[in-house]
Amino acid sequence: MQEHYQHLDIESETQKHWDDQQLYRANENLSKEKFYCLAMFPYPSGYLHVGHVRNYTLSDVIARYQHLKGKNVLQPIGWDAFGLPAENAAIKNKVAPAEWTYKNIAHMREQFKRLGFAYDWSREFTTCDPQYYKWEQWLFTQLFKKGLAYKKNAVVNWDPIDQTVLANEQVVDGRGWRSGALVERKEIPQWFIKITDYADELLSSLDDLKGWPEQVVTMQRNWIGRSEGLSIRFTVANQDDISVFTTRPDTLMGVSYLAIAPQHPIAIAAASNNAELQKFIDECRNIEVSEAALATIDKRGVNTGLTAKHPITGEELPIWAANFVVMDYGSGAVMSVPAHDQRDFEFSQKYQLPLKQVIQTPGEWSFEKQAYTERGTLINSGKYDGLNFNTAFDAISADLVAIGVAQVETNYRLRDWGISRQRYWGTPIPIVYCDSCGPVPVPEEDLPVVLPENVKFDGVQSPLKNMPSFYQTICPECGKDATRETDTFDTFMESSWYYARFASFDQTNSMLDDRAKYWTPVDQYIGGIEHAVMHLLYARFFHKLLRDEGLLQTDEPFLNLLTQGMVLKDGSKMSKSKGNTVDPQVLIEKYGADTLRLFSIFTAPPEQSLEWSDTGVEGAYKYLKRIWNFCYKNQQQITSLNATDRPYINWQDQDKQLQAYRREMYQLLQQATFDMERLQLNTVVSAAMKLFNVLQDVANYVATLPESDSPLQQQAGPRLMNKILVVLIRILYPITPHITSHLWKELEYKGTMHTAYWPKLTSDALVVNELELVVQVNGKVRAQLTVAASLEEDAIKQLAVEHEKVVKFTADKTIRKIIYVPKKLVNIVVG
Repeated sequence: MQEHYQHLDIESETQKHWDDQQLYRANENLSKEKFYCLAMFPYPSGYLHVGHVRNYTLSDVIARYQHLKGKNVLQPIGWDAFGLPAENAAIKNKVAPAEWTYKNIAHMREQFKRLGFAYDWSREFTTCDPQYYKWEQWLFTQLFKKGLAYKKNAVVNWDPIDQTVLANEQVVDGRGWRSGALVERKEIPQWFIKITDYADELLSSLDDLKGWPEQVVTMQRNWIGRSEGLSIRFTVANQDDISVFTTRPDTLMGVSYLAIAPQHPIAIAAASNNAELQKFIDECRNIEVSEAALATIDKRGVNTGLTAKHPITGEELPIWAANFVVMDYGSGAVMSVPAHDQRDFEFSQKYQLPLKQVIQTPGEWSFEKQAYTERGTLINSGKYDGLNFNTAFDAISADLVAIGVAQVETNYRLRDWGISRQRYWGTPIPIVYCDSCGPVPVPEEDLPVVLPENVKFDGVQSPLKNMPSFYQTICPECGKDATRETDTFDTFMESSWYYARFASFDQTNSMLDDRAKYWTPVDQYIGGIEHAVMHLLYARFFHKLLRDEGLLQTDEPFLNLLTQGMVLKDGSKMSKSKGNTVDPQVLIEKYGADTLRLFSIFTAPPEQSLEWSDTGVEGAYKYLKRIWNFCYKNQQQITSLNATDRPYINWQDQDKQLQAYRREMYQLLQQATFDMERLQLNTVVSAAMKLFNVLQDVANYVATLPESDSPLQQQAGPRLMNKILVVLIRILYPITPHITSHLWKELEYKGTMHTAYWPKLTSDALVVNELELVVQVNGKVRAQLTVAASLEEDAIKQLAVEHEKVVKFTADKTIRKIIYVPKKLVNIVVG
């Protein structure tokens, strides 16, 4: 064993051993209890910063711990390779996206290996590999045949710089999240998948996700947005009726106008002879339509000149085109009740529209500045006066349904998933367009539709649109000339099922096989809170699609979810754009991967943000050096003990101080185990640090003990020291696997660190035979009392009263009462 801690040599040697032995290749014994641990797979941007290190270290610690528990562990790694960054980088650097991507993957792969992650590298894949996306294309064709995939014209957020559709979440202050360009509202043909067909199940099965953070579950519930309400039909002269969905039919008698989206057919028809309205419609093509934006937007509108008939009163209500109503939601129309909806109130104030109060307000409520939006008792509502919300809902619903102008409905905020993207670097959508047959799915035997990788860009437009060799084809049904779809899939498609493909990574005849049924669901998933809605929702949806295809047998993809906190530097999130990243490569060279791993785990609880600290890294390094130095100093004694048979020691017969140290060791092990199970990993490190202090105390204490005639008594101290050390090494192994694996070998413990098990408590580990009690008289400490732990309270009180140091303070005085605090103290009150 070298005298000094040479982290580079140790880590290089250890990693080579892991690779040579292929230690982390998952066992295909499908009868063994499994544990599937997965971190959200990385985008190959070309470099890692310490924020990435923290995320993937968390996963690795959990995977290694579960291996120590004897589980059959799968921890794979792959690359989420498609997407705009590669394409934009290719345009900027004049290099094909494939070349840029593969180069980055090679670099990041080496970075991951330097960090010592226990990945099954045999399962590595990239989502831009045709053998991966072939099966995604296959699934799409199955969905198309079932009617779950369809194409229609849709108004979308269009980024004129990136030349692609953006989700609402990708529009920030009206601009594209990457390009910064003002986003346009544009109607184009788009492919959709009917995620709404699964809305009810996606919502109800959230109740089963007991291992997910409540915050994430709430975000998913809100995104799906189930609501019970009434779809009411308002008739319009010489026009189609307007249907309005409302969750507040109790306010129906307070409607003073209808608001429709600028793109509503009625608005467009009315604009044919209304220049002001047409100008307004044109202006609204570029507005941001996310809910957050619509909530704060300056409310604007134009009167269409049309009216709609109130279904109960027959009153003619003006119809306004308003910028806060969008066609994407419901019917593109709302009934406006200014007295009881703040958005409607602000609009009515601006355009002097009437306000009709129909809900009784408390006290002296003023409608000058705000609407009253709470539920309450109906007023000014004719025969419905005096009803509360529930009874009014039922009564108004029944009346409107009876006359055929309404129906009770359950609506969802969730909309079908638009999966078309007008960019190049993505999975080709496997559809052929034939003038005779229409859109035709590519047959399975012709899959994959391969994305050409050797391409040149002319601006940002997809080169596929200028490649006849790609888009010219033959219709698989009639054999006539046809064209391929040149749009590609939204990259969320690739990341929605990759976890399952890892289980069937080498299957060439089907998308998944029975191994996926064994390994899924993922037992522990780790990733950022920023993916709480879109990625996780789409992955849950895909899991249900795969289940319904008979490829999986469970309802949810991820049993437990850990959303790790960010790594901050100077109070800001680390990011390349801010120039505040820390290169892990530099730290590995100077301190070692184990030091970096230890720091990232110890400095904060996993779900909280971690503030970067150079001194913290230095402290972690010093701790590992102290352990190394201790082992070096005591190597001969430890290896000698490990090489001999060790007779049983009855610890109850041993030195009391050694018993106390042994008990403290097991208490810290118990705490570390508890914290590992609940993923409070920073306090596992705390327990390890305390345990090392105990180890040093034992070593110092043993050095003071006199020689004994009993071999067992002579061995007790060194053997306890050895026991504490072997427990410490195993606790630290998931966090710092290189140094612990090396020490295990050097100190000649049995087997290897890879074949070791997480330490267990022994039956007598935490048994306390004696108690040390404080004895007080009138609250002042007068004596220390040692008693058997099994002694009854009355006997303990009697011994306290009779203690020689207590008697002189109680003599000739009356004992008023005796207070016993179990396992701590006895207080004798005298007067």
